[in-house]
Amino acid sequence: MKIAVIGGGSSYTPELINGFLARVAELPVRELWLMDLLPERLEIVGGFAQRMVAAKGSPFQVHLTTNQAEAIAGASYVLTQLRVGWMQARREDEYLGLRHGLIGQETTGIGGMAKALRTIPVILGIANDLLKLAEPGALLVNFTNPAGLVTQALTQYAPRVTAVGVCNAPFNMKMTVLQDLAKLGVVVEPERAQLDTLGLNHLTWHRGFTVDGEDIWPQVLGQYLNHLRQADAPEWPSELIESLQMIPNYYLHYFYGTARKLAEQQAWPPSRAEEVMTIEAKLLGQYAEPDRTELPDGLMQRGGAYYSTVATQLLNAHFNDLHEQHVVNVPNRGAVAGWPDEWVLELPALVSRAGIEPMPTRPLPPVVFGLMQQVKQYEMLTVEAAVHGDKNAAYQALLTHPLGPAAKNVAAVLEDLLETHRAYLPRFFGDGG
Repeated sequence: MKIAVIGGGSSYTPELINGFLARVAELPVRELWLMDLLPERLEIVGGFAQRMVAAKGSPFQVHLTTNQAEAIAGASYVLTQLRVGWMQARREDEYLGLRHGLIGQETTGIGGMAKALRTIPVILGIANDLLKLAEPGALLVNFTNPAGLVTQALTQYAPRVTAVGVCNAPFNMKMTVLQDLAKLGVVVEPERAQLDTLGLNHLTWHRGFTVDGEDIWPQVLGQYLNHLRQADAPEWPSELIESLQMIPNYYLHYFYGTARKLAEQQAWPPSRAEEVMTIEAKLLGQYAEPDRTELPDGLMQRGGAYYSTVATQLLNAHFNDLHEQHVVNVPNRGAVAGWPDEWVLELPALVSRAGIEPMPTRPLPPVVFGLMQQVKQYEMLTVEAAVHGDKNAAYQALLTHPLGPAAKNVAAVLEDLLETHRAYLPRFFGDGG
């Protein structure tokens, strides 16, 4: 089996390599192709990846290339983990928000929209190459943020490609619950537990947890509420959790605590992008050490905990026809009655060789559905703007977003966004793309 990783020069890649090495008995990778546009970065990250694999007896080959078509040709799986404009563009997204008094974050609000506009045409180009060059039935696994929005574009404009959006946040939540249970003396292996969650990527509400099919959500919620009441600086007001009977995804702090998040931005620099730049510089230096074959301890500072676990478990379930339950981003297709089939949702799905099928589940309650629906409409408008270079759709997307600017400021904010990222947005300037 051949696997292609587009964005293979990412600082996350060595963790992904570790995941494949841990599963060589189950997942028979023959060739792993790392593709990146930055040859010097690919040489560092890819060279480290090759040493990691060699140290384990070379169970598969790691190839490095700057040619996307070469990487995808004959692949059974194509993983996308790219960042159009690299970390400098993320920094621009953050400060774009700051200078307009808006949330500056890479997946939420104006920053997430800017990233989506840059990214969607590139991902659709990858999907086109997959159709022409990869093995028939190849699976596109998208980790690129904003993962749900990008997957929405794939399902609408590359419908012949089998694609799934993946995020590590749901698995992080599952592991947090299991760690809390372990503190009470209840040790549960991750494969025995399932998280019930629903919404959009980075906009979900966790509302159930089962172990061996038994619902233990009341105990999980009760323990969480006790923790909130005892904490000096609780993550959420306990009244909120008591009312919802759900735990919000941590990205909902941008919506439920906007003023606090805006105040935190006033302390920049460093923004998160600037912090990551510093972390990555150190990591790349460690990756370049000629004798290094093991992951450095500092990798966890980069974020993305359990990334390799989530990625390799998904591929393993698909390749080996395991019919496992995974939380992923896929079209609704009737799983949530009354919601549009074409909406890409983040929810539990069964993963098998036949595909990735969302599991039937009850809708969200009105108290949170309104927010989710509003963000979904923003997503749909952003997809149209990105694909067609449609400035009016982009204007309406900003107007729709709950974290967007006031109506009188939308035009100015949009103009700033487009000019800031002009080099990566040719469709908005009549340059095709």
